[in-house]
This record gives sequence, structure tokens and C-alpha cells, in this order.
Amino acid sequence: MLPDRCVVGDLLIRDGTIAAIAPRIDSPEGEVIDGTGLVCMPGAIDAQVQFRDPGQTHKEDLRTGSRAAASGGVTAFLDMPNTHPATTSIAALGDKLTRAAEVCSVHYGFFIGANESNLAEVISADRACGIKVSLTSKNDNLAIRDPELLEQVFATCNKLVAIHAEDPVRLAERRLLYADSHDVADHPRIRDVESALNATTRAIKLAQKHGTRLHVLHVTSEEEADLLAQTGNDRISAEVCIQHLLMDAETAYAQLGTFAQCNPPIRSARHRDALWRHLIAGTFSLVTSDHTPHTRDEKEREYPDSPSGMPGVEWTLPLLLDRVNAGACSLNDVARWVCEGPAQTYRIPRKGRLEVGFDGDVVLVDMAEQRVITHEMARTKVGWSPYAGRSVQGWPVVTVVMGVPVYRDGQIIDSVRGSQLTFGRNELGHHRTDQGSVRSWQSG
Repeated sequence: MLPDRCVVGDLLIRDGTIAAIAPRIDSPEGEVIDGTGLVCMPGAIDAQVQFRDPGQTHKEDLRTGSRAAASGGVTAFLDMPNTHPATTSIAALGDKLTRAAEVCSVHYGFFIGANESNLAEVISADRACGIKVSLTSKNDNLAIRDPELLEQVFATCNKLVAIHAEDPVRLAERRLLYADSHDVADHPRIRDVESALNATTRAIKLAQKHGTRLHVLHVTSEEEADLLAQTGNDRISAEVCIQHLLMDAETAYAQLGTFAQCNPPIRSARHRDALWRHLIAGTFSLVTSDHTPHTRDEKEREYPDSPSGMPGVEWTLPLLLDRVNAGACSLNDVARWVCEGPAQTYRIPRKGRLEVGFDGDVVLVDMAEQRVITHEMARTKVGWSPYAGRSVQGWPVVTVVMGVPVYRDGQIIDSVRGSQLTFGRNELGHHRTDQGSVRSWQSG
């Protein structure tokens, strides 16, 4: 799968780098992997996961999370600062990078979280992929509620600002309005569209005012997507999560209960369908899982005491490949959303494309293979999937990191290690593409 088309041929990786792509390569060196009947595409980059290491390792850790990623065709991930303690200092970031080098099966990068007391430090955190800013977190270590301090972030930051955009004032009002509710179906009513739109609008205005690179995390509503489509600013990008593309409020809460609870919430089918239209049109630069693992016991608590979030890192690529088989999008669309898009948005050099000189991170997928997702197949430590029972056609069968297979024949090769990602400071920016024709979304 080349950036603009699919071709039949061979690909050679030498010393971790793609050395040749040709109709036929006769080379006696190294191992030959027979890809007959398969599609070779760039390794996916999941640009929003929460592996919870180190303080919540009963839920997930860097080792188990990275292995789940590898089994889903993901060769790199970007991890949020939502740990205990939170990654809100250069020292904490360094500690995470040290531990990741020891245990991660795929490549890794980490956000640093901004709060109201650490701005000077996080702005100078060169090894972070970006600064995570939340307006809504109840955890003071991961929130900025002061308008002047929020503007200071946008005015002084020399790296990408990734924002969880929900209006804290409106959220507080909505929580009071539904204070007596124990119905998880009220979750999207509490965290309503206006809350998300208010905060997204505010972030866009600040980014435009100061020329800041802004990335809006997990957009969930048609109104936000329409706003982003109208910005016309190549320094502003946004993403959508796989669960918001596949689930709707009309059925998810009835079928899954609190297991469908996430922040921002699953919304109605109107929003789901609009997100797909905008994704195809190029409004969003990437698709992520927002992998947020909680145990079954935690998710079974009565709402609102149940935690928000669901696992997804190992199913995002297969679920998108299934949409290709259904005619909703193309293989090149998928590569743009989970390979090239994340690499460009976060300016990760030599990742996201099959091109000579790029890193040898590839995945072989079988577009004909059909499986039903079960809880038992989950590699995430929490051991459940919100997609259990869904039949999916299109699965990764071999995942390769820098020319070395890390997943094949259903098994993780435990000795393989990824490496720390680097994040360039060039001016690539997000670019809107109009490749191909807009396809109608087939719900199901």
C-alpha cells in the first residue's frame, strides 16, 4: 500500500529501514515473509491511549498495553498523562520513557499534562509529543480552569497542545441538573453537545489568536465537526475515536450499560453519521482508540460511580478494515487515518508511509479473514471488549517493528522492543485532503 495506491510487489527492509519497493526483489539476505494474498501497509499509530502505568497496573501497564497494540497492527502509540501519579513533570516523563524502553513491544511517545502550577516546566518538555490540556478533569493535576492561565499555555507553548474540550462551567450545571440520576443513558445529556462545542470554540479562538498548534481530541458531535471544517487553519487538527464512529446512544447504553460510558460520551446516530462524513471529507486527520482500560468490576458499578472509558487499541485497525470490506471507505483512507495522519500531525519523522528511507514498521493484513470478537481474545489486561459479539472481516496477521516481526501466527514475540519516538519541529502541519470520492456511510 503506497501513499496513493496499492500495487503488487516486494518490499525490502534492511537495518530497520525500507530499502526497496519493487515488482520483484531477489535478495538472499535475511528472512523472507510470504505475503501472498495479504496487504502490506504501514504500521498503525494509535495517537491516544491511556495505559495507566504505573499506579493502576491492575488495569493495564506499558507491557500489556504495547502487546495488545502489536496484536492489532499498531507499531507505535502516544500515551496520555492520566497515570497515578500523573505525568506532569519532566522527571515523571523521563521515568516513563525509561520504563517503556525496558518493556514496550512497539514504539512509544508520551504527552505531558498541564495544570495550574507547572506551566513553565511542561512548556520546556522537549521529549513530550505534546501538552495535554483538560478543562474538565476533577483531578487538579490534570486541569486548567483559570482562563488567564489557559491563554498563557496557548501564548507561550512551542509544541502541539492537545485539548480535551468540554466546558467545565456547563458540566457543573448539568451535573446538578441530573444529580439524582443513576441512568447511564443520561451521560450524554450531562456531557451535552453544547458543553463540547463551547470548549472547542474557545480553544480554536485561542489557537488562532496566538498561532498555536492545536489538536482537538476525540470530537463527538456534528456541530464541532462543522466548526472544525470551517476553520481553514493548517495549524489546527482534530481526531475522532473508533467508538464514536461505530456506536450510537440509541443502542449502546441499552446493550452495554456502563460499559459504553466514556468521555466525551457516545452520542446519537446523527452525530455518528456526521463524524463519518467529516472523516471521509478530511476534517479529521486521524482515528484513535482512546484506549482507557477499567476492570469489569469497576465498570459494573452503578452510574455515576462507574468510571468512563473502554479498551480499544487492539481492535481499531480491524474495525476500520471491516468498514473497507463494507464499502464505507478505502484502504488508502484507513492508512491516511491511522498511519500517515498521526505521523504528520505529531511530526514523527520516517513513520506512516511505505516509502524508501522510512522506518520498517509494517503490518500484513488479511482482508478476507473473518472473526467474531470475544472477551476471551482480548490481550488488554482488563480482559473485555466493548465490541464483543461483532463479526469483523479484515485482520492483522503479522506486525513488524523496524524490520523485526513482533506479532505473527497469533503470538507476540516477547523479545522485541520498540523505541522512543521523536517529534520534529518542522512546519508540515495538518493538511486537508480530498482524495477519492465521498462515500455514503452504511450503518451497522
